[in-house]
Formats: sequence, C-alpha cells, structure tokens
Amino acid sequence: MLNEALSLKNEIKGILLYGFGGHARSVADVALKNGVSSLIFYDENAQQNEKFQGFAILPELPLVLPEGWFAFPAAGDAERRQSQFQDINKRGWPVNNIISSTATLGVLSEIGAGSFVGHHAHIGPKSQIGNGCIINTAAIVEHDCRIGNFTHISVNCTIAGKTTIGNCCFLGAASTAIDSITIGNNITLGAGGCFISDTLESGVYVGLPAKRIK
Repeated sequence: MLNEALSLKNEIKGILLYGFGGHARSVADVALKNGVSSLIFYDENAQQNEKFQGFAILPELPLVLPEGWFAFPAAGDAERRQSQFQDINKRGWPVNNIISSTATLGVLSEIGAGSFVGHHAHIGPKSQIGNGCIINTAAIVEHDCRIGNFTHISVNCTIAGKTTIGNCCFLGAASTAIDSITIGNNITLGAGGCFISDTLESGVYVGLPAKRIK
C-alpha cells in the first residue's frame, strides 16, 4: 500500500541501489531530497574507488544488508529491473518504494514494492501501480488506472483515467494514452505517440495515432 510505504521514510537508515545508470542517479536524487542520508550503488562495471556525491559504487554486492536499510532495483530497462527485483527477493532483503516528496498521490491509490515515483509526478485516486514500476518526472497516471509490473511511464507522459497497461511496457517521453483503453504486455510507445484504442499485440508503436512498426 502506498501510504504504508511513505510512513517508513523516517525509519530508513540507508538504501542499496542496484545499478548506476542515469535512472539510478535520478532515484538517488529523489532519495537524497527525501532526507535519506546513506546510499550505496551496486554496479558490476564500477571503477575502483568510484563514488557519486561521496557514496560508494561497488562492483560486488555486500553479503549482508545493514539493519534499517532496504534494497532497490534502479535499472531503467524493464528486463534488467525485473532481474534485480528477483535477486533482492531471493536474498530476503527488504524492498521499498522511492517516492518524491513533490509527487501528488490520490486517495486509495496503491503502489507495489520497488517502484519509483519521480519529482512532480501525479497518481490519481484509486489507481494501482505494480511492482518495480517507474512513474517518472512530471508523469500523470490519472484516476482508476491499472499499471502492470515493471512498466515505465516516462517523463511528461499522460495516462488518462480508467486505462489499463500491462507488464514490462515503456511509454516514452510526452506520450499519451486516452481514457478507458487497455494496453497489453511488452509494448513500447515512442516519444510523443498516442494510444487511442485498445492495443494488445506486443511490439513497438509510434505516431498519433500510434501504429505498430515492429
């Protein structure tokens, strides 16, 4: 539940972020602005003694997660983020949400574990967000929407009310889905594109209205 995740903020001592790509740095920015004081990044390609804002970037995972810490899947790519999420669960480490204090969250909205909500994003009332999702900077997911696991709603994207989106989708920057439609699994919508009807076949779509190109 969303409100339960937010209530844990003051109890968090630190976060282990899986990854050190651009999205991981955005996640770190939100965490730091939310008052988290300790971070560790894990990236298998980390350089020796590499740091970000004074925080270590490790090429190997620690054997034990410190008390009061949680781990977070911070890859931008859905497949890799899902793998990170599964690894965290396999290790039995706690996983939480990272939600910007500037985001607005509707009543009765719910967010699954390991999801990120960026600065100035909005999630409308009674919307449900799955595990490992990204609701990125200034994105809008309006009322009564259903977003599947490991789906990325990109910057300035707008999802109108009562729309359902499946698992492992990516809706690009400034793209749109109109109200009351259903989007299937493993679907990519290019930047600025618009879904205006139910779209169930996996693939890459572009344009307004969006057409499948592969």
